[in-house]
Amino acid sequence: MLSEPRHWSGFPAWSNVDDEQWNDWKWQLSNRVANPAQLNATFPLTPAEREAAARSAEMFRLGITPHYATLIDPCDDRCPIRLQAIPRLEELSIADCETSDSLHEDSHSPVPGLVHRYPDRVLLLVTHECPLYCRYCTRRRIVGDHGGGDPAQLSEAIDYIRRTPAIRDVLISGGEPLALSDQRIEDIVARIRHIPHVEIIRIGTRTPVVMPQRITPALVSMLRRYHPLWVNTHFNHPLELSPPATRQAMECLIDAGIPTGNQTVLLRGVNDCPTVMRSLLHALVKLRCRPYYLYSCDMALGLSHFRVPLQRGLEIMESLWGHTSGFAIPAFVVDVPGGGGKVPLLPDYGFAANGNSGTVVRNFEGRPFAWPDAS
Repeated sequence: MLSEPRHWSGFPAWSNVDDEQWNDWKWQLSNRVANPAQLNATFPLTPAEREAAARSAEMFRLGITPHYATLIDPCDDRCPIRLQAIPRLEELSIADCETSDSLHEDSHSPVPGLVHRYPDRVLLLVTHECPLYCRYCTRRRIVGDHGGGDPAQLSEAIDYIRRTPAIRDVLISGGEPLALSDQRIEDIVARIRHIPHVEIIRIGTRTPVVMPQRITPALVSMLRRYHPLWVNTHFNHPLELSPPATRQAMECLIDAGIPTGNQTVLLRGVNDCPTVMRSLLHALVKLRCRPYYLYSCDMALGLSHFRVPLQRGLEIMESLWGHTSGFAIPAFVVDVPGGGGKVPLLPDYGFAANGNSGTVVRNFEGRPFAWPDAS
């Protein structure tokens, strides 16, 4: 696995690209690796990867930003960055438990483009397009279908928020909302901010990971006018935090007073290791980004090769608790199939009831302690 990104000049397709082009997010977006021929020309693929790329239209759209491509080890077909970006034939294998809409978002959608599962908050889907099409995407049934940007649909969704006073928190997501222009983002954020009962606006984004050039001073200056506003990032591996451009993007957000929280998906071969997970969490908090959720990979179609047994997730959580700072530890959750929402899972630290004396618990070292319960 690469210890740091390769320079883009080492890629034939980008050998003549200058700094100004490379650091332009619009150039990054328009020059994605987006078809099998481009992928074959960018990386030496294994025969299985080559076949999967040729069949990617059957599975899920292909798209890799040049920035993210520099993180991929061309000599290691098990590179954790490679696994997240390059199609694999395993995506064609559908397990019995998998469905296209495993979280039942569509059944919790009172109007198109909006999911209202929890009483006080909603998910607003403003686009179906992404700079990088993550191979484990839970929303792959719609992401990449060139939809989701209809102005009338957006107006209907915002009107639903306006006439539903229980909603105090709006998460703007997609697709990738920060792939929109500054003007379109501000239009959406401003309309939501003008709704009196909306207290918090959040933006769910992977741009600091896959296209950090998008976090421009102009974008950040605009966003800071609409506080309280939070940004939810999505880093899965410590290597994703290694590029200077990524660290600069995160610092630009945080220095503007925009709190950031990270959501990670537990993925087989990517981060299902206590050492890797701890390195990721430590790198995040060094950038003042609070680890928020560690998700078990959802039951969307073709993702069984990514899923990790829940027991392994609990073992990783136990390797963290007591062994690192509490604020560096995310909540391990499963977003249960059928639309039941997020359920937190914790290692069992309780031994047994101790008669009238209370409960025996164990600490992070495995040592037992009696806890006298209140009467």
